[in-house]
Amino acid sequence: MEKAWTEMKSSNSWLLFKIMGEFVNGFEQMGLIGPCVSIFGSARTQPDHPVYTQTVAIAEKIVQHGFGVITGGGPGLMEAANKGAQQGGGTSVGLNIELPFEQKDNPYIDKDKLINFDYFFVRKVMFIKYAQAFVVMPGGFGTLDELFEALTLIQTKKITKFPIVLFGSDFWSGMIDWIKKTLLDEYENISSEDLDLIKVVDDVDEAVAHVVQFHTKNTFTPNF
Repeated sequence: MEKAWTEMKSSNSWLLFKIMGEFVNGFEQMGLIGPCVSIFGSARTQPDHPVYTQTVAIAEKIVQHGFGVITGGGPGLMEAANKGAQQGGGTSVGLNIELPFEQKDNPYIDKDKLINFDYFFVRKVMFIKYAQAFVVMPGGFGTLDELFEALTLIQTKKITKFPIVLFGSDFWSGMIDWIKKTLLDEYENISSEDLDLIKVVDDVDEAVAHVVQFHTKNTFTPNF
């Protein structure tokens, strides 16, 4: 067992170089792209769903204001956001990751802006570091993971504050009610100011306007 443990520690040390390589490659490519908005949502949503159409519209309008769009590069609402970015003549970035199901890069990513990752945590850094806003559509565990990562980093002032838009009050209202009643009122685990980090909307134009208005007074820079 001691030999196996020693060999594992040695392999872990070499693993650091692979992780470092993903960070370096991501920083070099993303650093050339300019201000972007990260758009998240379910990989399972089909093109005939209204939320797919709304995601396309949001991304198309976002790029018309000078932002690029970053997605996880896969199908569903990620595809919708990349499609909208291309339809609007803007930058369409895909941060793809190899998964046992669901994930494959979609055809609407700019050919020179598809970046592949092995590690979720490296990929998550890219979403946050180069985003001027998050637009979060209905999604699953991965979408929630990205949302709460950003909220935690902004709350703890580890990154620059940026807009976080939750689209679809029907989808998000249960979570928001739980945050208000349980986290805030009952357990006092957050402050009332933390609720100001989130904007819930049901209108495509309102989602885009919230992002644009925030940045009329702020300089575009990486978040850390």
